[in-house]
Amino acid sequence: MVYNVQPLRTAEEIRDFQFWLRRTKFPERDSFLFLFGINNGLRISDIVKLKVREIRGVSKPIIIEQKTGKRKPIYIQNLQQEIITYTKDMNDEDWLFPSRQQDGHLKPNTVYKLYAGIAKDLGRNDIGTHTLRKTFGYHYYKRTHDIATLMFIFNHSSQAITKRYLGITEDEIGDSLADFKLGI
Repeated sequence: MVYNVQPLRTAEEIRDFQFWLRRTKFPERDSFLFLFGINNGLRISDIVKLKVREIRGVSKPIIIEQKTGKRKPIYIQNLQQEIITYTKDMNDEDWLFPSRQQDGHLKPNTVYKLYAGIAKDLGRNDIGTHTLRKTFGYHYYKRTHDIATLMFIFNHSSQAITKRYLGITEDEIGDSLADFKLGI
């Protein structure tokens, strides 16, 4: 099976996705998970394992990435008010994204299934858990054009990998050829 997970490239696509998240069985949790993910570029496997104490009142928490085993600071200053609101009734030892089963946290596969359902509602087949990370990266790059910092944030080994991961190369080629005509 070939996966073609894409970022949400426009504010409208983000709003449409949020619309469907507000209609899930756990809208507050699911909406905050999405907001958290598109604002820091973490992998879903690292997001779902967070506890409240790791982010509440902490401006730059440090996690150990599951995939790489490396220490990674996460920058969440921009989400402090949303974190306070979301965690106001939670204890420090609670999972940030609790599962409804056995006092555990959401699993990446559960989030994938949720997003696949929303993708279907949106008439899309290119949304998955990496959509959050790719959305962050796509918009960060479009705003700053700082591929070197984004490469560092994602822990990629080259700028080409980061651009390919985000679909930036295809977008830039398409933009450069949009008005390109010869012999017409």
